[in-house]
Amino acid sequence: MDVLIVGAGAMGTWFGRATDATVTFADVDADAAAGAAERVGADAETTALEGTDSYDVVCLAVPMTHVADAVADHAHRAERAIVDVSGVMGPPLEAMAEHAPGLERASLHPLFAPERAPGSIAVVRDESGPTVEALLETFDAGGNDLIETTTTEHDDAMETVQATTHAAVLSFALAADSVPDGFETPIYEGLRTLTEQFTEGTPRVYADIQQTFDGADAVADAAATVADADAEELESLYREAASQWQPDPPADEAAARSETTDDATNETPK
Repeated sequence: MDVLIVGAGAMGTWFGRATDATVTFADVDADAAAGAAERVGADAETTALEGTDSYDVVCLAVPMTHVADAVADHAHRAERAIVDVSGVMGPPLEAMAEHAPGLERASLHPLFAPERAPGSIAVVRDESGPTVEALLETFDAGGNDLIETTTTEHDDAMETVQATTHAAVLSFALAADSVPDGFETPIYEGLRTLTEQFTEGTPRVYADIQQTFDGADAVADAAATVADADAEELESLYREAASQWQPDPPADEAAARSETTDDATNETPK
């Protein structure tokens, strides 16, 4: 099997390493394509982005804001299957159905940073067949956990898993001040760790996520509600959050929820 990977970034490089196939990279940056081929090794090659050579599989590993256009531009180069790893599923699958109706089609979303592979991969088989199944079997054999989903389920989930979560962490990172050593609490330390991990990423990727999925407005609305709430309203908001995230608390915790409690003990500095 030979695979053309359009996009020589971190995710395209991961795909090239993870698949058991002859790999060729194409990218708007020819140097990036050459670098990805070198990192993958195993006789990986490069080709022009505007090339006409055909391949068994074309994989679009481009930013999610450009994936539908990339499908339209490169679908003609696929002989058997076309897939993407952009992180959104609706737009690429719609474009694949339009521009590659006779091919096997799938959208894959590795739910991890490439350097933390293997991990969970969300999968929508829009039009499966032996080529797509062979790819998925390779990923499964590589220790990845394939999560079967639907386009709607995935993209709706990403509003929370990515857009809302990232907006909340970025907001904390921008709003928080540094504190003297020794003043950390468990919750603060948890958020600081998330912030440090979050800010190691690529800004453009996070910007694309916010542009693609809703979620940030919900964070802003919730923060405004908290900021405007009085003490009684804050207790109510806390209980509302607890009922969502801890629907089946132990009996003593359930009883405590019905009383006014001072939870500052949960935030005692080390």
